[in-house]
Amino acid sequence: MKTLTTLICLLVLITSPVLALEEAYEFDDPSKQTLFIELTQELRCPQCQNQNIADSDAMIAHDLRRKVYELINQGKSRDEIVAFMKSRYGDFVSYKPPVTPLTIWLWLLPVIFVIAAAIFVFNQRKKQSNEFDEDVLAQADSLLEKEK
Repeated sequence: MKTLTTLICLLVLITSPVLALEEAYEFDDPSKQTLFIELTQELRCPQCQNQNIADSDAMIAHDLRRKVYELINQGKSRDEIVAFMKSRYGDFVSYKPPVTPLTIWLWLLPVIFVIAAAIFVFNQRKKQSNEFDEDVLAQADSLLEKEK
C-alpha cells in the first residue's frame, strides 16, 4: 500500500507542471466560449500546417488563440475574425479556402490528368490490338500461301 501511495504522489508531481501550462480562456457568455472553440478548431496553424490552432503547441498557435480571444472579447463576429486571420496569414490559415481561379485549377488538373491518362492507355491498347490482329492475319495469309 505504501508503494502505491508513493507511486501516486510521484505521478501527481510529474504531471502537475503539464497542468500548469494549459491556457485558460474565460468568457462571460457561453456563446463566446462556443465561438472560440469553433474558431480555434477551424483555423490552421501556419507553422504546423496540419493542425488547427486548438491542438498545436507552436508559439504562433498560442499567439493566434490569444488573438482570437481578444477579438471575440472586442465583439468581433466570426467572419470578421476569419477575415482578420486571412489578411494577416493568407488563405492557408483557413481549412475552408475560397474558390479562386488558382484553387479551381488545383481541383481540375488531377481530373484532367486522369482523363488524359485513360485516353492514352485506351489508344495504346487499341493500337496494340490492331497491330496484333494485323500480325496474326499476315501469319495466317503466309500459311495459306504455303499450303497452296
